[in-house]
Amino acid sequence: MMERRLKSWFWLLAAGAVLLVLGVERMASRTALGDGQVRAETTLRQTVNALDSHLGRFEALPALLAQDDDVLAVLASPQDEQRLQAMNRWLAETNALIEASDLYLINLAGDTIAASNHARPDSFVGQNFSYRPYFTAARDGGSGRYFALGTTSGVRGYYFASPVRDGAGRVQGVLALKIGVDAIEAGWRARDYRILVTDPEGVVFMSTDPGWLYRGLLPLTPERIERLATTRRYSDAALDEIQAVETTAGGVALLRLADGAGTTREYIAAATPMPRAGWTVRVLLETTPLRTQARLAVLAFALLLLVGLLLAWTLIQRRARLAERLAIQAAAQADLERQVAERTADLTRANEDLHRMQADLVQAGKLAALGRMSAALSHEINQPLAAARNYADSAGLLIDRGDLPRARENIGQILGLIDRMAAIARHLRNVARKPNEPLKVVDLAAVVQDSLAIAEARLTAARAEVLLDLPANLPTVQGGPVRLQQVIVNVLSNAADAVEGLADRRIEVVARTEGDEVTLSIRDHGPGVAPAIADRIFDPFFTTKQVGSGLGLGLSISYNIMKDFEGDLRVANHPDGGAVFTLVLRRAQREALAAE
Repeated sequence: MMERRLKSWFWLLAAGAVLLVLGVERMASRTALGDGQVRAETTLRQTVNALDSHLGRFEALPALLAQDDDVLAVLASPQDEQRLQAMNRWLAETNALIEASDLYLINLAGDTIAASNHARPDSFVGQNFSYRPYFTAARDGGSGRYFALGTTSGVRGYYFASPVRDGAGRVQGVLALKIGVDAIEAGWRARDYRILVTDPEGVVFMSTDPGWLYRGLLPLTPERIERLATTRRYSDAALDEIQAVETTAGGVALLRLADGAGTTREYIAAATPMPRAGWTVRVLLETTPLRTQARLAVLAFALLLLVGLLLAWTLIQRRARLAERLAIQAAAQADLERQVAERTADLTRANEDLHRMQADLVQAGKLAALGRMSAALSHEINQPLAAARNYADSAGLLIDRGDLPRARENIGQILGLIDRMAAIARHLRNVARKPNEPLKVVDLAAVVQDSLAIAEARLTAARAEVLLDLPANLPTVQGGPVRLQQVIVNVLSNAADAVEGLADRRIEVVARTEGDEVTLSIRDHGPGVAPAIADRIFDPFFTTKQVGSGLGLGLSISYNIMKDFEGDLRVANHPDGGAVFTLVLRRAQREALAAE
């Protein structure tokens, strides 16, 4: 029963797939034709713009050239042979300059008296063009425009004409300019489109297909033939009609035309008039490639559907086999549920044990964190505590000697160190976050001297020699004196550790100003920093010292303090040996900063 039902669903799905393919075929065909129409209209706009631009390049030239005094002089003295020859040469030179087809001068009777082609066998000189509309329009005082097949040259061209007026404004003749269209037409033939241009009578006079030339898209009625014969637009060319059938598909205009070889093809037709020229430009895009592309897309879609149907059929077969196994699995499932119930009780007991272990781990983590914080506090306080011990011993000796002023001075130093230890304890809480205390103006030279005094015991124990280079004009920096002192003491202590037991125990402390920054470099002559640990040296709890000698928090705290000062703490190896720790501080601003 289940298998029969699944197969019924399969055949319904197959029927739906067939209907879907038919719908996709219609949609794909409509989309392909729509895309083709967009392409054809885009090409049409480009073609019309190019034609307008080409014609506009020559339109104003006849009127401009007609204003030349020599032109009027030749019309006034048509028997002056010397003037005529000079005019012929001038027209030829001008025509070559403007790159037109022909340039010629016509008197009021329509006879050509001078022309740029005077030296050619098909010269216009002596020819009468009174029947041409461009001549009559210019003779009547207007501007003439006309397209025609040359009766003398047999070359197609577009004509511009302008009247030649005397000083009183009377028309004395006509200056005509002819431009060829063969080059424009040749450029079209390199494209994937068919282009044709028709005159007001519907006759094709420009086309990418020579077989369409001088053939009418509109019926050649006797009236049309008579108008064409009167103006001799196409001279003695034989005119014929093109069998054209206009249709639409999916809102796209289609045109079926027979080409020069007599083969009828279907095209997407985009057309637009050029009112000033009296033309209609059509761009035709053959639909065969578009429909083929759409069919290929539908075929690919159908293949995907077929694969889907095959997969569905396979799934149906597998479902049928799966149904046979369900009964077997039902018994196994009942047994599994029993086992799960037994295991659930075991897991409940295990979870209770796990909760107790988690609670123990949390408590252990709290104790470990408390131990690390206590060790860190001890590490940072050891140095000022050792210095305080030295001052206390010295104060006891001074009191025994009766030198109370110096004893008070030592006691003041001890009090200062006590304050510093309190500040260190306060700042230790800020290792993992940026403190909220504002910065102040700090005398770097004074902080360095105080730091040397605090670290004196450690430096003396290591028998280190400190070489100090602090310029007298060292500017003030922004920071906090206690925390900056803490950083310098930490770095000095590390330098003392590095040179202890070596032959060269020099530690060089150099301050320099670089633009808006002040740098304090502390270089030792020890073994330097291994490249493998250079990227981790500022990490918390990272240390290269023996167990019990430190927790690796000193440089981490120092690094965070320098970041709080909007500065930096860097480490590098000196080319001549030893490590160089550089404190980068910002110069103090003009406004006073709040105290730490």
